[in-house]
Amino acid sequence: MKKLWGGQLHVGAFAYNKVLCIEMSIIKTQNIIITDHNPPLPPTDLIFDDGEPMESNRHRIAMNVLIDSVYQALAEREDFFAGGNMFIYYSSEQVKNKDFRGPDFFTVLDVEGDTSRQGWVVWEEGGRYPDVIVELMSPSTADIDTGIKKEIYERIFKTFNYFVYDPFNSNSLQGWCLGSNQRYEPLIANENGWLWCESLGLWLGTWGGTILKETAPWLRFYDAQKNLVLLPAEAAKKEAEMAQQQVEIERQRAEVLAAKLRELGVNLDD
Repeated sequence: MKKLWGGQLHVGAFAYNKVLCIEMSIIKTQNIIITDHNPPLPPTDLIFDDGEPMESNRHRIAMNVLIDSVYQALAEREDFFAGGNMFIYYSSEQVKNKDFRGPDFFTVLDVEGDTSRQGWVVWEEGGRYPDVIVELMSPSTADIDTGIKKEIYERIFKTFNYFVYDPFNSNSLQGWCLGSNQRYEPLIANENGWLWCESLGLWLGTWGGTILKETAPWLRFYDAQKNLVLLPAEAAKKEAEMAQQQVEIERQRAEVLAAKLRELGVNLDD
């Protein structure tokens, strides 16, 4: 009995020491976890202008046309941001490698729309990436725009709609959307050669005309009813024309009424 008790004491001490070691191991492990739980802070010395101009004046106009158009089309919304030729920062490694990505046009939905931004910094935007990107191609960038950039927008950004277009080639429009397998699937053009941008609920297609004294096949947005989304200047001109037409209609009505009154013998000069 005594021997058995002694054996139990020995076993109990062993168990106690084992538990103590486990507890110390847990504390040590927890300390390590706590120490390693502080990840490196994201970089703050970001570059927002590499000094590189756009391919041509037509490319610059084409970018502004897309930005102005989407603000017109989504005028009733305040929860989006549209920009162009701006860097998009998405990882510290990208910053370290100076691997800058600046889409010619992009739109991000469901974000603060009244915030001033020099670029799009993903970790400052709640992890939000662009919903729509358009690259304005040229012969020197076509392979990159349809190659490595397309792969980044598909696999890292998960941008739902991606389009490419060369402002000097009216037949160059291509577009993709993310499929159920999270891979890009090519969009099929309608009878007008336009592509549907599901993210914005708009068609994207060409329009021949003159903007800022340059005549070209511009890439433009069309609404779901296939009406051209007007630029601010175009909308103002149309509004002025409609106002002038209304004035003319009222003038003609007044003349008709005056003629009828004269037929009834009313002297309008009194």
